[in-house]
Order: sequence, then C-alpha cells, then structure tokens
Amino acid sequence: MLGAAQLFASENRTAGSDTTGAGIHFPPRVKRVIHLFMNGGPFQADLFDPKPALEKYAGQRPDGANLRTERPTGGLLPSTAKFQPAGQNGVPVSDLLPELARHVDDICVLRSLHADNPNHGPALMQMNNGTILPTRPSMGSWFLYGLGSENQNLPGYIVLCPGRPVRFSVLWTSAFLPASYQGTYVNHSDLKPGKLIPYLKNETQDLHTQRQQLDLMQRLNAMHLENHGRDQALEARMASLETAFRMQTEANEAFDLNQETAETRTAYGEGHYANGCLLARRLVERGVRFVQVYYGNGQPWDTHSKHNESVKNLCKDIDKPTAALLADLKQRGLLEDTLVIWGGEFGRTPTSENGDGRDHNHHGFTMWLAGGGVRGGMTYGETDEFGFRAVENKVHVHDLHATVLHLLGLDHQKLTFHYGGRDYRLTDVRGRVVSEILT
Repeated sequence: MLGAAQLFASENRTAGSDTTGAGIHFPPRVKRVIHLFMNGGPFQADLFDPKPALEKYAGQRPDGANLRTERPTGGLLPSTAKFQPAGQNGVPVSDLLPELARHVDDICVLRSLHADNPNHGPALMQMNNGTILPTRPSMGSWFLYGLGSENQNLPGYIVLCPGRPVRFSVLWTSAFLPASYQGTYVNHSDLKPGKLIPYLKNETQDLHTQRQQLDLMQRLNAMHLENHGRDQALEARMASLETAFRMQTEANEAFDLNQETAETRTAYGEGHYANGCLLARRLVERGVRFVQVYYGNGQPWDTHSKHNESVKNLCKDIDKPTAALLADLKQRGLLEDTLVIWGGEFGRTPTSENGDGRDHNHHGFTMWLAGGGVRGGMTYGETDEFGFRAVENKVHVHDLHATVLHLLGLDHQKLTFHYGGRDYRLTDVRGRVVSEILT
C-alpha cells in the first residue's frame, strides 16, 4: 500500500485534489456550491424582471421584439404574474414565489445573462461546461480539479437528477481532466439508500474482508504503475475504489432523509425537487464540494405551449423547497460559505409561440446567486422594455463562471489544464469577474 499511498500523494499535488486546497489562488469567499438547475429555461418576466410593456403592447410586435429565435413567434404575450417589492431594498419578486420573496435580502438577481445559442443541447453544454462543444469538462469537474474534496468518504461532486437521464451525462463529465473529477450521478427518485446508490452494500463480504481484498488490488495496481509508468485511467480507478469502499459507511447516513426532523421535512415539502434540495444541504454539510439539483428529467421549463398554466405549477413546486434550503443553510451557518446558484440554460421569449407558449431566448434572461461573498437584496443588469435582450451590465455565461470561480478562490485565467497542445480553462478565452455584485 505504500506505493499506492505515494502515488495518491503525487496525484494530489499535481491535480489539486487533496484536502488542503492546493489549487487555490487567493483566499476563497465560499467553500462549496449548490446549483439549482431549472432545465428548459424559466421566463424572466414571470419571476424577477417585471415588464409592464408586455401588457401595454400585448399582441403587437414592435421593433424591439423582432429578435430571431429558434422557432417563429407572434406578438407580445403578457405575463399573468403580479410583482411586489420585497426585502429591505424593495426588490421586485413575482407573486408566484411568495416563500422565496421572504429571502430576497440574501439574493442577488442577475437580470442580464446572455448565452450564445438558443438550442437546448448547446445551451445546456455552455451553462454546465463553458462551451457548446461536448468535449470539455463540466464546471463541477473544474471546481474539484482546483480545490479537491473536503470529505474523502464521499464524492466531491454529486448530481441529483430523477430518472435515468443518459443523454445528460455529458453535463457532468470530466472530459480530459482526470476521471476522478467526474460528477457522480444519483437518481433520487427512490429515497432508499440502496436504490439511490446501487451496490452500496456488499451482501457477501464484511468490511474487514473487503479491506484486505482492496489492499491487495491496490498493491498490484501500484506495482503495475511502477513498471509501466503513469496511467491516468488506472489512477482514477484506484482512487474511485477507495472512495467506494469508504462510502459504504458514510453514504448510508448522508443520503438518509429519515434522520431529519419532521419539522425540517415539512419545511422543504414533498417531491423530487424538495428532496433534492434537502439532500443538497446534507451533502454540502458533509463536505461535498459541488451539488447540482436538476429540476426534472427532461426540460420541464420548456413551455412551448400552455405557458401560463405550466409556470404556475412549476413555481408552486420550487418555491417552498428553495426558500427552505436558503433558510436551512442560513440557520446552520452554512450560507456564509456556500454559494447557491439558481437558473436555467436560457430564458424564454416575451413573444408568443402557438398563441399561449414561449420560445427559447438566449438574448437576455435571469439567474440569481445567494450566499457567501455575494451582495444580497439587489438586482444587477437590465433587459430591454420587453425582457428580450440584455442591454445594461450584460453578463455572459463566461462571466458567471469566472465570478463563481473567483468566489471559490480560483482565478479563471490561471485554472488551466494542458491537453492536445493547448491550455484549456472553464471560461475558454473570455470572461470577467462581475465584481459589482461581490461584498
């Protein structure tokens, strides 16, 4: 095992995967990230960016509403949401999110996001991986590569998504980064620990026997590496075997929501998203670096028809759990060094599709951040009077990623990996830290 231990130590120093945070460039504001991903794209003027001009010019198509979208759209379609000022600074929040409105003083609303592509596939890739190409590491893999894990008994990057979203797996890939930085997908449709993580418990061997078996396997693997040189895939496999062994004891406890009080379970509510939010709190509490909670398997926010009816149900489903997560993190002293990100891969059009739906809109949309290092109770950036295009203090996806990395103590221009003859980074060749929203 000495050879294996030396190997792991070497790998940790070169890849920044040890618990000391060897990849940090400056003191971090936060230690961990929870990403609440609204797959499909919410409409900003329903939630945090009121646009009274939609009512004034309903059915019309002024010049500012003539931006090209993926599908043909008609005239302006008003939102049925009503807005009220919330928090100490009077941030406008929709009546569709009454619970979340109570926490707006901890939230920084970014109204001026924009991306490069209006199609789900490329937009999902860009929001999660920094590029529309399916060959780059996900942002969670970059976080883990730079910072390492705080808990060696659990994966440092966990993705909670109900169902079996095989086509989404590229969104948490490590690509050309070492495989040990890949996201661990967990299907939380069934909350029994044995269902959440298949083969979590060895039914034929006790822990002592497994440890002996694993030690032998690791010695043989270490001898192979000494004789044949470094093999990144084998090294990652060795590390994953160790993590899998230790997970048998800690994962059962971490994923067991029955250990929560009835009061806490009631605060979060029921459903896969509510359970995902509560699991995210339990996981970051135990040192998991990055947790993504996908709302649904597919694009539930992709409202090409019956938009107003659908968004009411969607907001009802996310409002209580999201608010409970922020309150729970704050009450436990975790919000001050945890960053919560909320949003989709793009927004939706202020113009109508099929009379009662909305098309994809990458020109201007809303996301929000909450937690350590972020100024709460504020909005940043603006879209035009219809909510179609970002026009003031524009924030590109690369800027968002640069800002998140900055909060984690990582310089987005220095966090690079040499592959295929060039240095790659999450923000490609663009990106600026949005310092105006930072404390």
